[in-house]
Formats: sequence, C-alpha cells, structure tokens
Amino acid sequence: MLFSIIVSLIILLYCLAILALIYGFKKVNTINYLGLKPKTKFSIIVPFRNEAENLPILLESLSKLNYPMELFEVILVDDESEEVFSPQYSVLKVRIIKNIRVSNSPKKDAIVTAMQIVNSNWVITTDADCIVPENWLLTLDNYIQLHDVAMIAGAVTYACTNSFLHQFQQLDLASLQGATIGSFGINKGFMCNGANFAYTKSFFQDLNGFEGNDKIASGDDVFLLQKAIAKSPEKVHYLKSKNNIIITKPMNDWKSLFYQRVRWASKTGSYQSSFGKGLGLIVFAGNLSWVLILGSWFLVLTTFQDVILASTFKFTVDTVLIYKTNHFLSKRKMHHLILSSLFYPFFSTTVALYSLFGNYEWKGRKFTK
Repeated sequence: MLFSIIVSLIILLYCLAILALIYGFKKVNTINYLGLKPKTKFSIIVPFRNEAENLPILLESLSKLNYPMELFEVILVDDESEEVFSPQYSVLKVRIIKNIRVSNSPKKDAIVTAMQIVNSNWVITTDADCIVPENWLLTLDNYIQLHDVAMIAGAVTYACTNSFLHQFQQLDLASLQGATIGSFGINKGFMCNGANFAYTKSFFQDLNGFEGNDKIASGDDVFLLQKAIAKSPEKVHYLKSKNNIIITKPMNDWKSLFYQRVRWASKTGSYQSSFGKGLGLIVFAGNLSWVLILGSWFLVLTTFQDVILASTFKFTVDTVLIYKTNHFLSKRKMHHLILSSLFYPFFSTTVALYSLFGNYEWKGRKFTK
C-alpha cells in the first residue's frame, strides 16, 4: 500500500513536470521571418574525428546556403583523425586546423582551438554528420538583427528510416528537444544541442569559455549555456524556427546508441542549473517508478489497476510533448510510439544508472566518469 502511494506521487510529480514543459513549448513562438538584408558575419566551427564520409555532405549543404559567401567561413578542427580529409568545395571558405588538446574534452579543446583564428564575432558550432537547411544562416542573421542577443540555441532532428531503432531515437530526441524548448518557455532554459548552437566570441570570452568544466568529456554546449544563463539570462534565446532545424544521423546499432546516451546523461550531475538537476531527477524517478510498479505487478505485489493508471497518466503527457515537438521538427509521422513508450523507461533507467559508475566509448576513445 505504501509502495503504491509513493510511486503514484512520483508519477504525479513527473506528469506535472511534463505538463509544465508542454506549456512552455507552446509559449515559445515559432519565428520564420527572413525579410532583412543579411549583414552578420559567422564562423562555423566543426570539430571532427574520422568523418571523411560525412564531411562532404555537410560541406555540400553549406555551399547551398541562401547567404552571401563573403559573410561566413567554415573552420574544420581535426581531432586526431586516422585518415586525411581534403575539402573539394572551392566556393566555400574552408580551413582545416589541428586540434590542440589541453583538457579531458576533445570537443571543447577543438572549439577553443578554432576560437584563436575566427574572423567574426558570431560563432556557430555544428557536427560533421549534419546537414544544414538553406535558410539556416539567414534566419539566424534576421533574428540577431531584431533582438539584443548573444547566444542562440536551435533545434536538431534525425534523418531516419522507419526501423524501430531509428524511430526510437527520433521519439527520444523529440522528447529532449521538447524539454529544451519547453524549459525556455518557462524561463528555465538549461539544455541545448551543440550541433546547432550560436554565440558571440566576446560572450564566450566573458564567460571564460569552458573554464570550470573542462575535466568533463562532454557538455561543450550545455555547460556553456548554463554559465551564460547564470550570468546574463536576457542574452540567451531559443530560436524556434523550421528554417533553423539541423538534420543529423541516428546511431545504427544499439551499443552506439547506449554509449551516446550515457555520454549525454553523465554530465547531468555537474549541471549548474538546479532546475536541470531537479528535472533530470524527476524524469529518472518517473521512469524508474513505472519499471518498479510493473515489476511489482508481475510479483503480485500491486494491482493491475495501479499499473494501468500509472501508465495512462505517464504515457499521455509523454505523447503530447513528443507529438507537439515531432510536428515541429519533422513532417514525418511517428512510428512505433507504443512499443517505444514501453521500452523507453527500461532503456533510460539503465542509461542513467550506468552513467553514474560506468565508462563509455566514443569515437574510438574510452572515457571515465
């Protein structure tokens, strides 16, 4: 009886948190204005390691940007790749430099290395396995001209097949992007994606870059965002625009997906944002509670009615947030939603628990907690 009450209260708290994010998601207006003449200069920083297959696709999409070539440059930062990459697109201003490693975080080092040679105040980071939309820079430029802003977070989605593995990742990413946008909508922004993240060089320097979290392998995006919000929240915005959605690749096997999510989860305990820490704890507790209540039903320790009630409330709020976000991110219909919803609590709790103690592999390297 006591167990059921505790679990029910946790599920209720979880549902209230997701409802707050849904409310926040609706509060962030979608902006697609492109009417101003472009004038902002950008430096696009792309850290990479063994990405000879993906980089040409990224560079091709950059070459098709609806933006004056003289107003942006591309800086590729080679993080000890095993093969030499040479760009073929002469129309782009592309420079390849070697990463200078000084910390436990290769990606943060790559951004700091590139910062030494950027020719503009506005810097954008993205990943080698991404494709940018043609009005990406134009949308950012117009937003910058109309707002007093020094840091802008943007959306990321997957180019995926209808397989369960890919659709599971898309639904998971939709929930993360929904939480990101929703948190900005209630003035509690704490998360972003480094594949679509822009900020001024001067603001980066004012924040002392990644100082204070350079011992953590991941988090080049989240930790910088949280430092920025702690210092100047009015300067940090989320740009919710269909013209500003970056497309990236999902993982093609479960092991890679597991380690990627462990890498993402491993930084939660080091968040500067108390809201981010609290939400992470609530989400973990909500998923764990559903796993426990299902297990207790199998052991005949609780009733089937308790399982149905918990499932109905949790999956309803999850579906609303995922549906709204997926509708914004993609024109594709959602697939495998029920199966993904049943599997996700087991997957996420395993990832969270493993991230507390386990090591993980990424890009051929092993990282410790």
